[in-house]
Amino acid sequence: MAVSRVRDGMCGHVQLNNPPINGIDRAVRRGLLEAVDWAEAEGLERVILSGAGRAFAAGVDAREFDLAPEPPHLSDVLDRIERSHVPWIAAIHGQALGGGAEIALACRYRIARPDATLGLPDVTLGMVPGAGGTQRLPRLSGIEVALDLIATGRVVSGVEAKRIGLVDALGDDPVAAAATLRAARLGLAVPVGKLNPGDAPPEVFEAARRTAARRMRGQVAPLRAIELIARSCTATLAQGLEAERATVLELRASDQGRALRHAFFAERSARAPGWLRAGPAPLRQVAVVGGGILAAGLAYALLNAGLGVTLLEADTEGVVRARANGEKFIEADLARGRIGAVDAASRRAGFSVSADYADAAGADLAIEAVGESMEERRQVFARLQSVLRPDAVLASTTARPDLNLIAAGLADPARLLGLHFCAAAPAPAPVAKLVEIIRGAASSDRTLATGFALAAALGKTPVLAGVCDGFIGNRILARCDDEADALLIEGSTPWDIDEAMVDFGYAMGPYERQDLAGLDIAHANRRRRDAGRDPARRCNPISDRMVAEGRLGRKTAVGWYRYPGGGGKVLDPLIEDLIREEAYFAKVARREFSADQIRRRLLLAMINEASEILAEGIAERAADIDLVTLLATGFPRWRGGLMHYADTLGAKAILAGIEDQAKAAGLDWRPSRVIEECAAKGLRFSDWRR
Repeated sequence: MAVSRVRDGMCGHVQLNNPPINGIDRAVRRGLLEAVDWAEAEGLERVILSGAGRAFAAGVDAREFDLAPEPPHLSDVLDRIERSHVPWIAAIHGQALGGGAEIALACRYRIARPDATLGLPDVTLGMVPGAGGTQRLPRLSGIEVALDLIATGRVVSGVEAKRIGLVDALGDDPVAAAATLRAARLGLAVPVGKLNPGDAPPEVFEAARRTAARRMRGQVAPLRAIELIARSCTATLAQGLEAERATVLELRASDQGRALRHAFFAERSARAPGWLRAGPAPLRQVAVVGGGILAAGLAYALLNAGLGVTLLEADTEGVVRARANGEKFIEADLARGRIGAVDAASRRAGFSVSADYADAAGADLAIEAVGESMEERRQVFARLQSVLRPDAVLASTTARPDLNLIAAGLADPARLLGLHFCAAAPAPAPVAKLVEIIRGAASSDRTLATGFALAAALGKTPVLAGVCDGFIGNRILARCDDEADALLIEGSTPWDIDEAMVDFGYAMGPYERQDLAGLDIAHANRRRRDAGRDPARRCNPISDRMVAEGRLGRKTAVGWYRYPGGGGKVLDPLIEDLIREEAYFAKVARREFSADQIRRRLLLAMINEASEILAEGIAERAADIDLVTLLATGFPRWRGGLMHYADTLGAKAILAGIEDQAKAAGLDWRPSRVIEECAAKGLRFSDWRR
């Protein structure tokens, strides 16, 4: 049964039983409604509501997201629970999220484990709470708490929930605590819906709108949630619930709602592909080879995952530096309160640094992070295979397409894979949200499975990628940058291009991104691609000239923009002179481009490149490209990812746009066969299979 019930004297025990997370589907709603009738008919003193397994209830069942709502609706069920003359007590462990938190709000009393997690994260799915969350939480915890939690989707621990008044009590065994709660205390509890509505001055709501605009730029749901919370100040509960329900139905059918749900499900389904049947190698001890803060950051991420780490450095000086870098990470987390003294001691105990590779002989996995020198990397792997067990897995973090060359130098190339940690802005491994797991020509299933197991241990979203220059994310960005450079010489400016892409939803445009990473990095990548570049393709000289003149971006305080002291960026009129000069030398007649023309051209270029990535098998499915673009390239989440966005445009419209560009630009705009096939067969990109 989705909802079980047992009588114990004058107490009724009702349990949600819809594994794995007690998703609230129609059967659960119907079971709860029947439980209300049962408790009243039995004349019980109280009902204790709990969840089976690892959660109280983690929201609406995912399978019902895009289905038409069917009665009984959760809001009606919760109205019955709240109005019942038999008081219900929510005994919360694990997750109580979304509809699960709304169930708790409808109960008369709430007891949670300290490590439980509670929240109303509906706005992250492009929706608002739909069963009274925007109306009951302000009445229970106040307007400011409701704005903080609902308009941002923030989730809190049981301890914080008690502090802010979201739960009444804490207990290691909430069911036992609920059973022993004094009847007199329970009798004093007032149904949340009968509490006086909260109130707050206008500036509190305005501050919440500014926060939502900054944190969730371009998204509609947070602002609509704020409107509903404001309405709770003056509306009756029934009026507020009616407005909330209407808003839910509207947002559920919106493009943003569909896009954000797509992103959510893409992340939930990110795992090893079904054809990968082998189990991973055991992961207890990991060796990391490399110097500097990046290798230390990777080592610290592994320590945080509970793994033992040996960091291998080149010499004694490097060992001293690496120990200091590791200590910086530990001290920083201590200062922020992320770890305690016991955790810090555990990390120190699990971390060793050495210049002797033999000290890492017991490692189950060794990760090379030494930089971009091919010869240096080959030497590292030669030394590793001389000391490690034959079954130990080897990995390289290189962003270059050299994995197969490295593998060729190994006695067993099947034991090698790539691990490319990616973030939307330059960031160390602990911060990166995504890891591209690079499949070499010889990588075994066991080796790849180990990569996916490592990603899970680190809490990273994994995406399988094949070997090519830039893999998935960087290859798409490189194509974007190439087309942006073409727009520059044809008539645009860096700031016009950046502004057009920021208006689309990116946090920054391609030129501000290059300034942040360093123009010398982009320059090195272009030089590496020169050998494989079609001679007929355009190669823009402007970016190379920037590097030659020492304009490397933020690191030199001048790049595409100037960066004066005190932060911020300012436009540099000298850049326009440089662009016009190069256009004159290239005999290009410059013309103006609108923001829509800029956006269309860059997005079509990226979609075409992504389609080629699918065609070549570098990515297995369109959803994988969506994940990479969302988590590693800054594509706006509320648009669902690059290929989801392409599906909203339609393959026929995309093909027509690319063919228009091809008439003017030639080889840079040959349409991918994936686009041609989808257009011819009426397929969505999400349905295309290689």
